[in-house]
Amino acid sequence: MNILMFGWEFPPNISGGLGTACYGIVSGLSACRDVHVTFVVPKTYGNEQSENVQLISAENIPVGSEIFRTLSSGAISFVDVPSKLVPYLTPESFSEKYQFHSEKKELSEVVKKGTKIAFSGKYGPNLFDEINKYAIVAKTIAQENQFDLIHAHDWLTFPAAVAAKKISGKPLVIHVHSTDFDRSGGAINPAIFAIEKQGMDEADQIITVSNLTKKRLVDQYQIPSKKITTVYNAIEPETNSICTLKKQKHKEKIVTFLGRITIQKGPEYFVDVARMVIGRMKNVHFVMAGSGELRDKIVELCVRHGISDRFHFTGFLKGIEVTRMLRKSDLFIMPSVSEPFGIVPLEAMQANVPIIISRQSGVAELIKNAVKTDFWDVHAMADAVHAILKYKKLAKTLTLEGKTEVDNLNWENSAREIRQVYMNTLNKKAS
Repeated sequence: MNILMFGWEFPPNISGGLGTACYGIVSGLSACRDVHVTFVVPKTYGNEQSENVQLISAENIPVGSEIFRTLSSGAISFVDVPSKLVPYLTPESFSEKYQFHSEKKELSEVVKKGTKIAFSGKYGPNLFDEINKYAIVAKTIAQENQFDLIHAHDWLTFPAAVAAKKISGKPLVIHVHSTDFDRSGGAINPAIFAIEKQGMDEADQIITVSNLTKKRLVDQYQIPSKKITTVYNAIEPETNSICTLKKQKHKEKIVTFLGRITIQKGPEYFVDVARMVIGRMKNVHFVMAGSGELRDKIVELCVRHGISDRFHFTGFLKGIEVTRMLRKSDLFIMPSVSEPFGIVPLEAMQANVPIIISRQSGVAELIKNAVKTDFWDVHAMADAVHAILKYKKLAKTLTLEGKTEVDNLNWENSAREIRQVYMNTLNKKAS
């Protein structure tokens, strides 16, 4: 069974959990002897962890035939939107920072046979344009490769996957890791919503990372429940280099938030918890690891509350830096407002760190050995922080039981469920 898979990023060149999940899925599928994956990204950098997959860079593919692209009304029609980091900005905050506007172009563009299209592979100001160019190249890739099924990850790749389906006639499975409702706090970008909706409608089957996300698709996108299968994410086993990293001991307690500093992740609630706990305990520091458009606002909030001396920012971390930060931590908190899944809590459990997560997260459906509160209930969260830091037996129980639980979560199990979705989709198509 040959799978043509479309993604946007691949480790180590990632900006969040999407690339991590894609690599985990590919690694898991490599254990299925009858599954072969060709993974397409807009741009490769030469250092990808690609031992388990045939990796194709869209910018290295010459367009196979002359394509007329009418931007206003043709077969590929789109609104060109300036979009620096659009996946992680609300329309309001984007408008404030980048003078957001939409404009339909009236010119036609000819992409000649043999032309290679350059991609940044980033979430930059030409994101929407790159998404549509990705769809043009996807048509050529679909024509030149033999495959049985298309699998696409999140909205950035949906136009490419739909183009590949239309030219090949092969069935399409889309994998929804998040929606614009989650990323924007409900203030959706209409252009992104339209792409998401088209992908979901065109898909033969949909995989969601949690039942929380499945319900979102049914309620907000009017997708039939029978078309959706939930497959939970997992975690890569610890490597030898990670195993040699020892848990760092220190006198001061460290409570860590690790993720994008955006409305979706609930950073303001983390600050409220820090303010309450710092008022009750002297030997505790709070760390916000990550980057995002709310960072300056969070810095100002800490100054206003008078906790800046015990609240620290690391900037964006990746790879071994994430593990080092978690190994320094006594507690991890994910107060997300709407989290389709959330892999970082699993990484924290793997690093022997007790965790507190919001009930509004997909990972809360999967794991048992965590303290779970509503994201808005900062008093309950602060009480939990105080209890875990004060009572060693509680922290030890959460740590040991959590480590045992997370060690049993692996991508091979998730991949077997994904393989079954493939089989069901192909059987349905054949009948």
